[in-house]
Amino acid sequence: MHVSLPPVAQIAATLALTAWMVTGFTPLPGRWMRWKMFCRATFTIIELTGTKNGHTEPVNVYDHLSPGSFILGPPQLQAIIDHLVRTGRYDRIDGHGRVLSASGEQHVEVTRSRVVL
Repeated sequence: MHVSLPPVAQIAATLALTAWMVTGFTPLPGRWMRWKMFCRATFTIIELTGTKNGHTEPVNVYDHLSPGSFILGPPQLQAIIDHLVRTGRYDRIDGHGRVLSASGEQHVEVTRSRVVL
């Protein structure tokens, strides 16, 4: 029986793609994710407290993102905080958390409504 070239090439390409995808999930030192889908994304995990007239309450910035969106970098975080303070919802916002990106994990603080890395 003669094996045709396209199925052999297709199997080889499938195996190569599978190997590439599996190794793409392996961690590298200083990196939290290596897969191409995540390599340019920046995620912020943060706990915020808003103060209005001396009363404090937790602030969930993810409520202010577009539906289905979960990528929140420091510039977007600052824009949401600016909006919440400018509209009078809070006098100030403070908090702390982490920023995860292709270059690793970084500490982030929000002090007097300003994002500080």
